[in-house]
Amino acid sequence: MANIKISFQGEYGAFSEQAAVAYFHNHCSVIPRENFRDVFEDVQRGRSTFGVIPVENSLFGSVHQNFDLLQEYSLKIVGEVKLRIKMNLMALPDTKLGDIKDVYSHPQALGQSDSFLRKLKNVTIHQFYDTAGAAKMIAEKQLLTSAAVASEQAALHYDLKILKKGIETDHRNFTRFVVLSKKAIRPEHRAKSSLIFATKHVPGSLVHCLSLFSERKINLLKIESRPFVGKPWEYLFFVDVESNQTNREFTSALKALKEMTSYLKFLGSYEIGKVVH
Repeated sequence: MANIKISFQGEYGAFSEQAAVAYFHNHCSVIPRENFRDVFEDVQRGRSTFGVIPVENSLFGSVHQNFDLLQEYSLKIVGEVKLRIKMNLMALPDTKLGDIKDVYSHPQALGQSDSFLRKLKNVTIHQFYDTAGAAKMIAEKQLLTSAAVASEQAALHYDLKILKKGIETDHRNFTRFVVLSKKAIRPEHRAKSSLIFATKHVPGSLVHCLSLFSERKINLLKIESRPFVGKPWEYLFFVDVESNQTNREFTSALKALKEMTSYLKFLGSYEIGKVVH
């Protein structure tokens, strides 16, 4: 695979960058972007070939903003990777654990490390926009009594010392990232398909929609509801099923679903992602 451009949200050393490298290996140039919408815009406008975004965490649930953006933009999901999230406490090379007065990180990272952080005495916890961004700030400002909670890659990138590895409360901590592209693919191996739909206002409409898959022996992997923007008190359902878009039964279910819904958007078929530790 030729060297390709991949956009991700965050600073260098972010978990999204780690996910991009895990999926594409060494065949990509990563581009850090300030927010998730920037990632979608890069792919939509051709500034990047692919985008990598988190969609759900095994402990803290879904990243709702990205579900909304998937509905808004005309991009396809072409891959996924499930990354084991390892939190580390890091600081400047001369800083010791007892010197720490302030800890910075993204709210989710702080929440995932809450048990360890609560044991630190006389330390103030600060929410920051990004895990790697917190590491970058400490390195740039040379904050001798501050630490960040971030990835091991962030420590390497910003020349910080890891004071404590693996501080996450639950080590069964995984984040699922999806790969975005302007063009859909046809996966060759075991696949899943993602779609969005809105039901009509009739009794049992959601049950009837989901039964289209069970009747065809198609396994439902995930269902998530989100408010339908611009339509108060109406909801979109984001669904993952274990099937390929080329599967005859799935094609049949999708055709029937179109007749039963008020809105339907197919997000793509892609290989079921591997877990990266």
